[in-house]
Amino acid sequence: MAATQTSAEAPIPVGEVSRLIGGWIDRLGAVWVEGQITQLSRRPGFGVVFLTLRDPARDVSLRVTCFRAVFDRVADVIVEGARVVVLGKPEWYAPRGELSLRASEIRAVGVGELLLRLERLKRALTEEGLFAAGRKRPLPFLPGRVGLVTGRASAAERDVLENARLRWPAVRFAVRNVAVQGAQAVAQVVEAVRELDEDEEVDVIVVARGGGSVEDLLPFSDERLVRAVADCRTPVVSAIGHEPDSPLLDLVADVRASTPTDAAKRVVPDVGEEAARVRELRDRARRGVETLLAREESGLAGVRSRQVLAEPHRMVDERAAELATLVERSRRTLAHRLDAARADLAHTRARVVALSPAATLRRGYAVLQRADGGAVRAPEDVAPGEALRARVAEGEFGVTVARGTVEPGAEAESAAAEGSIG
Repeated sequence: MAATQTSAEAPIPVGEVSRLIGGWIDRLGAVWVEGQITQLSRRPGFGVVFLTLRDPARDVSLRVTCFRAVFDRVADVIVEGARVVVLGKPEWYAPRGELSLRASEIRAVGVGELLLRLERLKRALTEEGLFAAGRKRPLPFLPGRVGLVTGRASAAERDVLENARLRWPAVRFAVRNVAVQGAQAVAQVVEAVRELDEDEEVDVIVVARGGGSVEDLLPFSDERLVRAVADCRTPVVSAIGHEPDSPLLDLVADVRASTPTDAAKRVVPDVGEEAARVRELRDRARRGVETLLAREESGLAGVRSRQVLAEPHRMVDERAAELATLVERSRRTLAHRLDAARADLAHTRARVVALSPAATLRRGYAVLQRADGGAVRAPEDVAPGEALRARVAEGEFGVTVARGTVEPGAEAESAAAEGSIG
C-alpha cells in the first residue's frame, strides 16, 4: 500500500485516517499474544467478554474481546492476574479510534510452562557465563552503607532493617521502595539497583521480597533484571521469598540469602559475636605473651644458674691464679737459666784468661814483633842488627838483633843488652 500524500493545503479527513489504519491492521492477521489479565468483565446478558491484557515486563496493555463460548472453555481457570496466551486478530474500532484484539482461543499459562520457559532462559544465561562462580564477589566485612531494594512497608523491609540493626546498631541503609510484583516491578527494581550501584557510599545491595507464588516471583527471573545485576560493580545479595524459592536473581547475585532475615545476617556482622571474638583473640594473645615470657624467664634462670654467671669473678680469679703460677714459673726458669749462663760465662772467661797471651806474658814471657807488627817465631825470621819490639806483661821496649848466632841453651847470655827499653 503506497503512503498517502498529504499536506497542510490538502489534508485528509479523520474518517479516512481511521479507515487507512484499519486497513493496515487488517493485514496483520491472527497472532498469538501472551500477557497477564488485569481486568475481566463478564456482563450478564452480553455474548461478549471484555478483558485487559497487560505485558508483565512493560507498561503496555491491550483490550481483548471474545465470545462467551470462547471464554467459557477456560472460565474455571481464568481469573484476574492470571497469565494467558491468546490467539486473536487485531481489530480497529473506527468510531472511537480504539485498537483491540478479537480472541478466538484462550489458553492458561500453567506453572509448568512458566518453569519450562525459565529453564530455557537459565540455560541461555548459563552458557553466557552470567552464573559462573568466578564472577561472584565477596561481601565487605562491615559496609559503610547498605542499599535495600524492597516493597514499601513490606515484611521483607522490616525483617532486613530490624535484624541488621539488632546485629550492628550503627549500620546505615539507603532504602529504595519499589513494586515487587506486577507490570511495574521489573522496571522499578532495575532502576533502583542501577541507582544504588552508582552511589559511591553504598558497599552492598540487598534485593528483598517475601514469599509468593511462581507467578508473583516472576519479575525476579526477568532477563533485564538478571543482566542489570550482572553488570553491577557493587556486590548484590538476593533475598527473594523463602528457602524453596529460587528465581534467576539468586543465581546471578554474588550471595543468595534464603530469607530477608538471612540477608540481614549476611551483610553485617553481629556486634556481640565480634566483641566476643575480640575478647577471645585478646585472651589468646595475652596467654601467648605470658607463655613466651614464662619460657624466656625459665631459660634466663637456667642460664643465670650456671657457674659462669652465678660467680662471674671466679673464672677471672682462677685465670689470675694460673697466670701468677705461670709468671712465677717463668721467673724461676729465667733465674735458673741466667745462673747457668753466668756460670758458663765464668768458666769460659777463666779458660780464655788462662789461654790468653797476656797470661803467658805475666809468667815472664815476651813477644818480639818486627816493625810491621808481625811476631817473630824463629831466628831465621830476623836479620842481624834488625830493630824489634819486645812486648812484656807490663809494657814493651825495643831490642836489636845481635850479629852472632846464639847457641841453644845460651838464651840468657844472648840477651846482650844492646837494646833499650823503649
